[in-house]
Amino acid sequence: METRILFIADVVGEPGMNILEKAMPKLRLQYRPDLVIVNGENTRAGKGLSEGLAKKYSQLGVDVITSGNHIWDFAQFHNTLKNPAYSYIIRPMNYPEGVPGRGSYIATASNGVKVCVINLQGRTFMAPIDCPFKGIREHITKINSQAKITFVDFHAEATAEKIAMGRYLDGYATAVVGTHTHVQTADDEILPGGTAFITDAGMTGPFDGVIGMKTETALNRFRFQTPFKYEAAENDVRFNGVFIVADSDTGKAMSIERISFKEKDI
Repeated sequence: METRILFIADVVGEPGMNILEKAMPKLRLQYRPDLVIVNGENTRAGKGLSEGLAKKYSQLGVDVITSGNHIWDFAQFHNTLKNPAYSYIIRPMNYPEGVPGRGSYIATASNGVKVCVINLQGRTFMAPIDCPFKGIREHITKINSQAKITFVDFHAEATAEKIAMGRYLDGYATAVVGTHTHVQTADDEILPGGTAFITDAGMTGPFDGVIGMKTETALNRFRFQTPFKYEAAENDVRFNGVFIVADSDTGKAMSIERISFKEKDI
């Protein structure tokens, strides 16, 4: 038996949520996913997530929400992460002990197969949190008795760090999918040990700015090296993601496919 996983790349702001809402019927018809995962850390005005938006994802048929460094940007959401009712929303596992929330979630796909979804965050050019490599192989091996299929969202800045994690978890995880940089890479492949990998799945949201931010705001940050309020862009909205098919018995990936289309093509 096979398990079909649809991963929706970082959803940015209202434009990202709108295209997702429009695209879901088409995606379900074309890919027939057994499990839908979305990175939702940029959904609330481009930075953070709210309880209301999390509920909307559930209404759209999303099973698991992953995140990254921006999950902390809306302070009220910290309490949501503590709530067992929202255990399907995860934050990077390698934050220090005492941080709200959990770093993994075992979901039951629509075909009855258990899938463990894990969130990790890189450290190169990012906050110096705990090492994402430390103990992750052992963790996956330990949960293998509960879930043969393991999906890892590795939220990291550096291409090399993401590729290193893919290689490190080859043969352990079913899939290692990079997020955070919002630019979809063209290196989707099945690694020698049977792990599906892509350096970055991209971004679902407005492409008329700079990785989801209005161009002027982004330029001012680079030109003046001083803080400017984040303002999400609005136009040229596109969907990015990946579709992975896994062997339910072995946990090995069978295929990985990049997805990218514009709103006008739905």
